Order: sequence, then C-alpha cells, then structure tokens
Amino acid sequence: MAGKHASGRRIESQKRQGKKKRKGLKIVGIILLVFILIIAGVVAGGYWYMTDKLGKMQQVTIDEEELDINNEVAENLSQYRNIAIFGVDSRANDLGKGNRSDCIIIASINNKTKEVKLLSVYRDTYVQIEGHGLDKITHAYSYGEAPLAISTLNTNLDLNIKEFVTVNFDVVAEAVNALGGVEINVTNEELKYINEYIGATSASTGIRSKNVTKAGKQTLDGIQAVAYSRIRYTAGGDYKRTERMRTVIMAMVDKLKTKSIGEINNFLDTVLPKVYTNISSGSIIGMVPDALNYKITDSIGWPYEVKGITLDRWYGVPVNLEKNVSKMHKELFGEEDYTPTQKVKTISNQIIKKTGYQ
Repeated sequence: MAGKHASGRRIESQKRQGKKKRKGLKIVGIILLVFILIIAGVVAGGYWYMTDKLGKMQQVTIDEEELDINNEVAENLSQYRNIAIFGVDSRANDLGKGNRSDCIIIASINNKTKEVKLLSVYRDTYVQIEGHGLDKITHAYSYGEAPLAISTLNTNLDLNIKEFVTVNFDVVAEAVNALGGVEINVTNEELKYINEYIGATSASTGIRSKNVTKAGKQTLDGIQAVAYSRIRYTAGGDYKRTERMRTVIMAMVDKLKTKSIGEINNFLDTVLPKVYTNISSGSIIGMVPDALNYKITDSIGWPYEVKGITLDRWYGVPVNLEKNVSKMHKELFGEEDYTPTQKVKTISNQIIKKTGYQ
C-alpha cells in the first residue's frame, strides 16, 4: 500500500500530477456540501433569493423502491433524517455512473434535538453490493450511481437514507478561499508532509499559495486545506486522512456561520453548480427555520474494527459487520444493545466465510 513506502511515493505523486492532484481535491472537497442545509439556513435572504441560488444545483429524482429501506429500520429511525454525501472520481462535471465515491459521509440529523452527527464510511470497506457480491463500498456508486450506493449503505448498515448530495471537487480551493480559509491545528507530524502537496495542488488549480512553516492552530487557505486533507503517511494512514476531512468539515461550518451575506453569496455561486442531489430546493428551504439550530455534536469513522485482507485487491474488512453495525447504532442513534436485521447478519456471515475474519 502507498503508506508503506512514504519517502519514494510522496515525490512520485507530484510527477504523476493528473489523477493524483484531482484526487486531493476530491478528498477535501466534501466539506463544501456536507451541510448544504446549514448553508441555506445561514443565508438571511428571501424565498426567491434562495430559490434562485438553490436552483443552480443539478437536480435528479430517484425511485425510493431502489433504496432497499427495511420497514422495521424505517420505523425505528423515523426521528432521524440521514443524508448520504458522496465525493466522486469525476471528470468534466459528470457526477453519475462510472465514478467511484472516494468519500462517503452520512449526515444524521436528529429532527427533535437538532443535533447532527457525521459518520465517515471508509471507501475500502468490504460489504455486499446488490448484483455485484462482496466488494469495496466505493465501487457501489460506480456500478449504479446514487441509488445503488444508498441501497448499499441501507442494507449493510441498517439505515433509512432517501436523500443524497454528490459533489464535484474542481472548485475546492477557490471555495475555501472564499470563506477566508479554515482554522486547523497542524501537528508536527503533519507539518512534515503537508508542504509536499501544496506545489502540486497549486499547479493543478492555478491558485497560488505558500508553504506552512509552523505547527499549531492556524488559518489554512484553500490550497493548504487541500494539502492537509491529502496527508496519509502519518500514523493511521487512510483512516487518519478521513478524520482530517471531518475536522475540516466542522471548521468549515463554524466559519460559514460568521460570514456576511455577500461572502456567503459568493460562496454559493462557486459551490452550488457543482452539486448533484435529489433534495429539492423546496425541501431545503422548508428546513431553514431549523437549520440555524443545527449543531454538530459528534464525528465518527466507520467501521470501528477493521482488518485488512488482500484477495484480488486490498479490502478493509469489518470485524465483524454485525458488531460494527450494533456499535454504530448506539453511537449515532443512542440505541443500546441494538440487534441488527437478519439482512445484516447474513451479510456479516458471508464476509466471515469469505475472509475468515470473525
């Protein structure tokens, strides 16, 4: 894996700039839309203003029957609005089939308390994808776009997801700069690597930046934020990189709430055309009265227990799926001693049989 030979591959990544550079943008870019609902709530504009802004999004409709929501799960989670947010391997603003979801975040909104929790699902997680067997969860979007990706989350994690947001990340650095950067605490270990990505990211976006010269809490501009999110060679590897992404998400939301109408307007004009979603403008506007009360209370990486295995390629195996789902429901929804559905138990046993990991 890439993390095992850091010194050689850090420089090599700059030489093979095309795909690698864009991948860095995708990783940090999820922060831009993870809270489109909060963005709408922050805007103190009128109905027609918001309708015009939200109309810039790319809208799509999906058949809920494709999403495989278990009736018992739907009733159990009726208090929660769970929204899937995908960051895909996109080209030419094409956000549909054929793009892998390199980033997967579930924004779970408690409709009663207005608390919001973020669940990041690691892209290499070994799960069952309908019609494709056991595979990396990142491939579900590529095989069947948002409906199959959502179905995969619902059936493997016992969720009730009906809504999604997919993001194209070409605009990431520019949008972060539109907010004046984000406050991030850069550790000494991270400082060793962050500057190695800044030059390549700046070259790919055409946006100038400078090196980070010290550790500690500081404001990172768009290029620096992209570079920060790309770091994968510290302890924790790709899992730690996902954690950095969630850190930037919360910093982004905090910064957004401090901005003027004009600044938010510029931000929306930059970001919204890159959004692909089945959430209607009317639905978002309907949530505005509650949006200002939303508060991120937790940020979780999933699965909790993972063991790597190489079959035809490397996979991150939940050890085991049933236990990981039970713990997730406890942390995300406060369900003590949650018993997964028979579907999850069946998939869990299939994974154990295939990998031997219990």
